[in-house]
Amino acid sequence: MSEAGSLLAGLTCLADAKTRSISPENFHGEKGKGGMAVEGTGKECARQLGQGWKISPSVEIGGRELLVLADIEGSGIIQHIWLTCPHEDWRFLILRMYWDGEEAPSIEVPLGDFFCMGWCEPGLLQSLPVCVNPNGGMNCYWQMPFRKGALITLENLTDKKSVVYYQITYAQTAVAEDTPYFHACFSRDNPLEYKKNHVILPCAGGKGQYVGTYLAWGVNSNRWWGEGEIKFYMDGDKEFPTICGTGTEDYIGGAWNFEYPKGEYCRFSSPYSGLHQIIRPDGLYSSQQRFGMYRFHLTDPIRFDRDLRVEIQALGWRSEGRYLPLQDDIASVGYWYQLEPHRPLPPLPGADELEVN
Repeated sequence: MSEAGSLLAGLTCLADAKTRSISPENFHGEKGKGGMAVEGTGKECARQLGQGWKISPSVEIGGRELLVLADIEGSGIIQHIWLTCPHEDWRFLILRMYWDGEEAPSIEVPLGDFFCMGWCEPGLLQSLPVCVNPNGGMNCYWQMPFRKGALITLENLTDKKSVVYYQITYAQTAVAEDTPYFHACFSRDNPLEYKKNHVILPCAGGKGQYVGTYLAWGVNSNRWWGEGEIKFYMDGDKEFPTICGTGTEDYIGGAWNFEYPKGEYCRFSSPYSGLHQIIRPDGLYSSQQRFGMYRFHLTDPIRFDRDLRVEIQALGWRSEGRYLPLQDDIASVGYWYQLEPHRPLPPLPGADELEVN
């Protein structure tokens, strides 16, 4: 049965769970308390209608402020996150998620990159775990279980305020003791050091499975840029990995430079992989080609028992048919599930280092 078929079949099975949803219209997801606000960003628009008429559809997050999107107590599974905000803020709003009262986050990623939109430009993406719909409607369907509680925050790294619309839907339900937790980390090299690999996941420690990669790739040279191989070092691998790919576009599920028709890059978005963003120079202010691509390991997770490190080469062509190590602008997100405790995530760059230029 297909992935979609199995999901639909599950709709005929009743579960011992309760659905709750957190949004600016019900900050705590309480039963029977949605739409009760009398103050909010929509108050002026509803001045002739009053309570119950979209008084609080969004929240403002001030400069240098931390916004708590969700603070959930008890056991459950986050099933869907929808969110939108001005796209120019996507790199400067930092999304963090904490499971079961942990001090260090299991997820720490710029908001846009978490939803596979790293260039602060809206695009379209249609996959099973992540969808981005017109115009900047970001959706996440990764299942995120927790046993004691979940905390989701958004930090504004800039001095200017932003406005955020969001809805977080979860199930109040029992979670088995051997269920792993969802994790995600961000990395950026701008530019990548010569003859060095871009590190997507420095080292996950524990037992788990790697389930996805997002790459925001800015090309700083002529010719084709995607000859580099992805490498998965697992369970004590040192110099050489256990799993080694054959090229960047091969890992994404494409072939032959993503060229179709001849002379053009082909944008595509599928349930498991895609080259969903192709941002071209405009001849005036936009200087180099930029790409967004993803590979989700939903039916083929990379399983590890003790540790995992994920790297990708940046490799192009030079004269006489020789490979050229590239010094591109590469940002990435690695997604995985593992049992706790997890190793500390790599520190995020500062706002200037995160900025898209």
